[in-house]
Amino acid sequence: MTSTTTLPPASVASGSTTPVARVAPGAPAKDVRSLSGLLPFLRPYRGRIALAVLFLVLAAVSTLVFPVALKSLIDQGLVSSDPGARVMALREHFFALFAVGAALGVFSAARFYMVTWLGERVTADLRNAVYAHVVKQSPEFFETTQTGEVLSRLTTDTTLVQTVVGSSLSMGLRNTVMGLGAMAMLIVTNPYVMSQVLGILVLVVLPSLYFGRRVRKLSRASQDRVADSSAIAAEILNAIPVVQSYTQESREAQRFDTSTENAFGTAVKRTRMRSFLVAFIISATFGALLWGLYQGTQAVIQGKISAGHLGQTVVYVIILVSSVAVLAEVYGDLLRAAGATERLMELLSARSPITSPAHPVALPPTRGGSSLALEHVSFRYPSRPQHPALLHFDLRVRPGETVALVGPSGAGKSTVFHLLLRFYDAGEGRVSVDGVSVREASLKDLRERIGIVPQDSVIFSANAMENIRYGKPQASDAEVMAAAKAAFAHDFISALPEGYQTFLGERGVRLSGGQRQRIAIARAMLKNPPLLLLDEATSALDAESERMVQAALESAMRDRTTLVIAHRLSTVQRADRIVVMEAGQIVEVGTHSQLSAAGGLYARLAALQFSDGDATSGAEATL
Repeated sequence: MTSTTTLPPASVASGSTTPVARVAPGAPAKDVRSLSGLLPFLRPYRGRIALAVLFLVLAAVSTLVFPVALKSLIDQGLVSSDPGARVMALREHFFALFAVGAALGVFSAARFYMVTWLGERVTADLRNAVYAHVVKQSPEFFETTQTGEVLSRLTTDTTLVQTVVGSSLSMGLRNTVMGLGAMAMLIVTNPYVMSQVLGILVLVVLPSLYFGRRVRKLSRASQDRVADSSAIAAEILNAIPVVQSYTQESREAQRFDTSTENAFGTAVKRTRMRSFLVAFIISATFGALLWGLYQGTQAVIQGKISAGHLGQTVVYVIILVSSVAVLAEVYGDLLRAAGATERLMELLSARSPITSPAHPVALPPTRGGSSLALEHVSFRYPSRPQHPALLHFDLRVRPGETVALVGPSGAGKSTVFHLLLRFYDAGEGRVSVDGVSVREASLKDLRERIGIVPQDSVIFSANAMENIRYGKPQASDAEVMAAAKAAFAHDFISALPEGYQTFLGERGVRLSGGQRQRIAIARAMLKNPPLLLLDEATSALDAESERMVQAALESAMRDRTTLVIAHRLSTVQRADRIVVMEAGQIVEVGTHSQLSAAGGLYARLAALQFSDGDATSGAEATL
């Protein structure tokens, strides 16, 4: 059984654009009320929760009935003077005790199943909701949030929530019912003594609240330190070849060791404080109840109560003490889960500044490619607001036109792509596709109209067929193979051990750079968009492969608009226009021959490239 949980608006902080705010270890922390963030995930299962509570109460009541049956056994089954009557009474009372035990077993088993199911289901829904929310965030979110931090929250924090919903919360409620029931019975049977005990217990609660807040802060700090370790591991494991090529294995292992030691130190502080809290609560409660028990034994000696009454009192005292001990443990679990819930709610409350408008404008149909325009656009990345990436930038591209963007690194070429895809919104000016502002169009419609081949080819942990089909999930196998042939990827894919069904490994580690690039090109060609963005699409290809892919790209560029970022002149010479950029502005526009003759920046970059014996290396880093 699966379920999709949708968070209501009240469950998250509306209007927030802060990706993830980390609470410093010394910052004020909330209490277990932070767990109220889980309510939207619990509401869909109200019926099961009601059944779980019913079985929980029945199990607690069965436990509370046991001392009453024990009192009857002692007073009526053992005190009777007639031996025959005593045997019959013992038999009846033992049957009654067995019935109570059997009921307790059945109800406890039913409670365990229901709460465990709830824990697993709610945790799965929570993970799904957090993940679905994170993947919709704009790149701005990932400028300030480490992937390892998100993974820690998806795994460690949700596991803590699962422990609470599937176990601790149930145990806490059960022991609360039993503890209150035992206390009520003790008050009814020994009102004078228990009034003294309750007065002492009030004094126990006050310091417990103080220590509980300390545990809560340390729990949050401990989870943050674990997230730091996860972030380091995620970063390094994705860069193993670089780490090993620079022989930095020992250094990275030491860095991770330092991070885990910090997490361990914080966890020890949390555990020490929690242990002291548990010891204080149990010792103080046990001392208070022993005082009440002592008063009860004096009452038996004085003949004020029966032996069975004292036995009942002893069992209720044991139930109350054990309930308090369990509640002390559960309280610590709740404090840890409250910290985990806060961290998860921070992810869910993050609001992407890039969203589809409530009433999007439909993009018009296209023939022969899309038109695009950037009019007086200025833009600064949120992570570096002091440096403009584009400044008063103007560019218009007609349908079917191929335009190349060239210039030094940092000139703003990739930023143009980011704005067209609406990964970010321009600070000033207007960006439009087919006459519609990207702010007014649906994100889905806009991005479906654009295909991109990035410089760093992304290969998923799947087979070759599914990696290419990612561009058009509903495509048939024949369509996928046709796209692979057009990108000159069919031959090497067919030569793999299982052909198109060959698993390509994480990030395509089983392929060469050129092979990964051709699969990325095939994916974009399968999508068949009217606007194609090529960001160094041939940078990882050898000369022979480049010639093949260039022919494929030229075929793919027909009847569509193409924007090309390239360092190699062979890639841009056939463009209808070449736009030369520097420091976020356009400094030259023209064809290859026009710009070469003009003697400007393009001519200097071209001369630098062609002056090198290897025409692919001289200006590779600058053009």
